[in-house]
Amino acid sequence: MTPAELAHIYRGYIACLNRQDWTALGQFVHDEVVHNARPLGLTGYRAMLEQDFREIPDLRFNIDLLISEPPRIASRLKFDCMPAGTFLGLAVNGRRVSFCENVFYEFRDGKIRQVWSIVDKAAIEAQL
Repeated sequence: MTPAELAHIYRGYIACLNRQDWTALGQFVHDEVVHNARPLGLTGYRAMLEQDFREIPDLRFNIDLLISEPPRIASRLKFDCMPAGTFLGLAVNGRRVSFCENVFYEFRDGKIRQVWSIVDKAAIEAQL
């Protein structure tokens, strides 16, 4: 797979998340996906994302930086949203916050198999 092809798949994944098209998630995410060393499987990964959207009703994933080096993607995602209550242990309670997430993905068979994610919690704390 070329870097452009992998980046295209990743952009499709982000579009799927933003549509909350959970039935299509399996087109992009491997059945045995692992997130931050936690084996979630597709069902657990979907549940994690659905919970994110419940906690942050206006959640939207925006790609700020994307590097494609098959079989891996490095992405910096930007968020500008209003978490409804507590988010990352912080009492955000509907206030608008902007922050980034740095994520690395490893693909297998054209699907996301491993995810390593770090959210810039300090940026949120500085806004509260």
